[in-house]
Amino acid sequence: MPQSDIPSTENRPGQRPTRFRHEFRPGKLISGLVVLGTAAAYTGDATGAWQVPAYAAVPVICLGLLLAGATSWVVYSVRRRRAARAASTEK
Repeated sequence: MPQSDIPSTENRPGQRPTRFRHEFRPGKLISGLVVLGTAAAYTGDATGAWQVPAYAAVPVICLGLLLAGATSWVVYSVRRRRAARAASTEK
């Protein structure tokens, strides 16, 4: 990628860039945290620190993915509504 394509903040000290590289996706954050938490629980079980049943991962990951999907749907609805309002007020 050429240097000119990267947004520069050197010319504007103390200001945030006007454009970010990507939008925030909380559903992906939730699903990642659930999987990391499950992996940490089984790592603790492997080291002998905890006792985690072998079947516990399936319901935990399924509920985490359900929560991530619901969160993504809510965020999508909010962004869609916000974009519709912005489009209806433009001149």
